[in-house]
Amino acid sequence: MRNLIEQILKFGVVGVIATVIDFGVMIFLTEVFGMNPVASATVSFIVSLIFNYVASMRYVFRHREGMSRQREFAIFVVLSVIGLGINDLLMWLGTSYTALDYRLVKVFATAIVMVWNFVTRKIFLEEKNA
Repeated sequence: MRNLIEQILKFGVVGVIATVIDFGVMIFLTEVFGMNPVASATVSFIVSLIFNYVASMRYVFRHREGMSRQREFAIFVVLSVIGLGINDLLMWLGTSYTALDYRLVKVFATAIVMVWNFVTRKIFLEEKNA
């Protein structure tokens, strides 16, 4: 249990940094370039994904023995693309069908995707005995 709590805390630190990157890029693209919030959220998600992969696989999850780094990255990307789909769906629903500010919608979407990311990465990427 102690290892799981430590892992969740590390995941949280990586997640906070990735979230700052995600929000910073999204707000910059939306406010400075006038980009549609769904489009800017997609770009920002991809930028933060690159940081998240490197940091997560280095500091949070243990490499699964017998799995190549290419396969690991492919699985990470597939899980993240599903997370991106969840993110974009929630951003679209929240900005199209509610009067909520896109930044508030992004907070909700981020929380949902964060749970998705931790659970699926733990299941599919981490060494079973970790």
